[in-house]
Amino acid sequence: MRRIDAIAIIAEAAEALNALIVCNLGYPSRELFFIRDRPENFYMLGSMGMASSIALGLSLALPERRVIAIDGDGSVLMNLGTLATIASFASSNYLLVILDNRVYGSTGCQPTCTSRCTDLAAVARGAGVRDVRVVSGEEELRRRLSGSGVVVAIVEPGNADVPVIPLTPEKILSRFMERASSRMRRS
Repeated sequence: MRRIDAIAIIAEAAEALNALIVCNLGYPSRELFFIRDRPENFYMLGSMGMASSIALGLSLALPERRVIAIDGDGSVLMNLGTLATIASFASSNYLLVILDNRVYGSTGCQPTCTSRCTDLAAVARGAGVRDVRVVSGEEELRRRLSGSGVVVAIVEPGNADVPVIPLTPEKILSRFMERASSRMRRS
């Protein structure tokens, strides 16, 4: 499964679930924007390793909203502590999808430790996450997106040829906050 195809599946599910998405920086955010831009998508333009933590904070602040974090193996490896925090605090409205392509895709496809011996599903379980699944196909991924916990989706290395996101960081933030908070006020 290509990463862009996995992102398309996640975007479709998020729209159906009216979920907020916090997406990993670089090409994953660019691919998500290209596939299905929505104000409910927060595109990380910096802060590698923080998508899962930001999404966790949102899920705790907005317990009535479904929140999906899309993160990469390289980013999760930079912030392994997030898995212990997710294990301790995440509730049923939070899902972390780790797109494991075994490379740092946005910086030239250098191999990550998952290309050698690191098993992020085992690390998540070791950190205390109760619901961890590994998927490698599109149908498996679709079935897991309505749940919570951590999904490690094995995807092929490589980046889609998509343009840079034409929104400023301020615009990304303001439209995301407006959409997230407007749903909260109506609840």
